[in-house]
Amino acid sequence: MRHGARRHRGGGNSAGQAAVFLSSLVSQVYIVIRGPDLNKDMSRYLVDQIDHNPRVNVLRCNEIREVQGDGELRAVVTEDNRTGERRSIQARALFIFIGADPNTGWLAGAIQLDDRGFIPTGLAAQYSNTDGHQLRTPRQAMTLATSQPGVFAAGDVRRGSVKRVASAVGEGAMAISQVHAYFGA
Repeated sequence: MRHGARRHRGGGNSAGQAAVFLSSLVSQVYIVIRGPDLNKDMSRYLVDQIDHNPRVNVLRCNEIREVQGDGELRAVVTEDNRTGERRSIQARALFIFIGADPNTGWLAGAIQLDDRGFIPTGLAAQYSNTDGHQLRTPRQAMTLATSQPGVFAAGDVRRGSVKRVASAVGEGAMAISQVHAYFGA
C-alpha cells in the first residue's frame, strides 16, 4: 500500500498502552480525545482493556485548553467540543501522544520516502534518487542529507530517528552546519 493511502492512526495505540501501564502506578489516568470513539485510532484489544479498567477515564470529544500550576503542574483544563463545558482535573503529569506517522506525503516524488513515509538520510539516501532507484555514483555522505542534493531532514520524519524532542532539536542544529558544509560556507 502506498504511504499516501494508508490509514493514519495518530497517537491512539501509544496513548492506550501508556494509559494502561500508568494505571498500575497511579489512582487515576485520563485519556483526552477529540473524537467520540477510541476505536477510530486504537486497536480493539486496547479499547477493551481501557473500557474495563476502573482507573482509566476517557474524556471523549474533549481538548486540553489550559494547564495550571506555579512551577509545577497542578491541573489540566479540558473543554467538551460539543457543549463548551470546561473541566479542571488535578494532575501532576501530562503526556501527549499525537502519533508516529510522518506527515511527508507532500514530499512524494521530490525526495525518497520509505514504505511508511519516513525520509531516509545519510548512508540510506547516499545511493538513491527520489524514486528509490540506486545510483552508480554515491553522493557525499552527510548524516541528515536526503536523496535530493541540498535537502536535509531532521527530527521525527527521518527514518531511524529516536522520536524525542531533544534529539530533534539537536538534529536541527546539525542540519544547519551540514547545509553550510554543503554550500561551502
